[in-house]
Amino acid sequence: MIIVLKNNKSEKEIGAFKEYLEQKYNVGVHVSVGHDSVVLGLIGDTSAVDEDSIRAQEIVGEVKRVGEPYKKANRKFHPDDTVIILGNGLKIGDGSLTLIAGPCSVESEEQVTEVAIEVEKSGAVILRGGAFKPRTSPYAFQGMGADGLDLLKKARAKTGLPIISEVMSSSQIELFDDVDIIQVGARNMQNFELLKALGKQPKPIMLKRGLSSTIEELLMSAEYIMASGNEQVILCERGIRTFETKTRNTLDISAIPILKKLSHLPVFIDPSHASGLPWLVEPLSMAAVAAGADGLIIEVHNNPAKALCDGAQSLTPEMFDSVVKNIKKVADSVGKKL
Repeated sequence: MIIVLKNNKSEKEIGAFKEYLEQKYNVGVHVSVGHDSVVLGLIGDTSAVDEDSIRAQEIVGEVKRVGEPYKKANRKFHPDDTVIILGNGLKIGDGSLTLIAGPCSVESEEQVTEVAIEVEKSGAVILRGGAFKPRTSPYAFQGMGADGLDLLKKARAKTGLPIISEVMSSSQIELFDDVDIIQVGARNMQNFELLKALGKQPKPIMLKRGLSSTIEELLMSAEYIMASGNEQVILCERGIRTFETKTRNTLDISAIPILKKLSHLPVFIDPSHASGLPWLVEPLSMAAVAAGADGLIIEVHNNPAKALCDGAQSLTPEMFDSVVKNIKKVADSVGKKL
């Protein structure tokens, strides 16, 4: 980090500010005196340095970051890919392609179990299902809550598939003690109190990118979880909000290689929420695999026309099976085992 001081500051003022920075942030400070300005270079871990607080100091003219503000999620400090291992031994981020599939919302034991059996036959290794549903309308189906989690666990018992479901608030975390992966949805990506609470428990976290969030903001949200102690984070690009109206969101394919370059964390793609159209799931999935994604999370429902949530974007089990066969062709071509 570089701090440019305002002109005409005395040596005493500069020395006092240098000492303040060293003591407050536990960093080294290099002073460079030029003809027109004085520049302070902060040396060490500057991730905890509050830029706004520094800018507010009367002596400061400008503040610039040389490095990224996220450290734990940063590949510079962790060059090897993070591999997450679930309780059944399944590895995520080890170079293979992980398929997660299931209904947007758990609706009944028969529904979620039937879907689980079918997607496993096609190659899915993790079952998704929403028990708590964040909906734009307060009148829309909000999920079955804890009962939905119980039905997911019953489907896991019958198929052996690990389960992933979305948490809505820190008060619900204890309900997820027996869930294999906890999902943080796009709307909660910057719910920092929730992120900090999830960082204090051991379950892997799938963190979805917010609708209008930058890549750096996604990584900073991951940093919240990791800084609190939990480094098992999966990043998920699920489409961002743009001016385009032909799709539900705009899938940012470029986010995959960018995130893989900047971070060591596994990167997943959600083509269902990105497009909102079942016929787009296949090409978007293929593009994501070609771009280097570590996994896909796809919505599958046994009767989309009667689904209580996001039926319009869900694949049938038969459609999912066909999509997986074509995904496998791309995965084979780029050396990813499915």
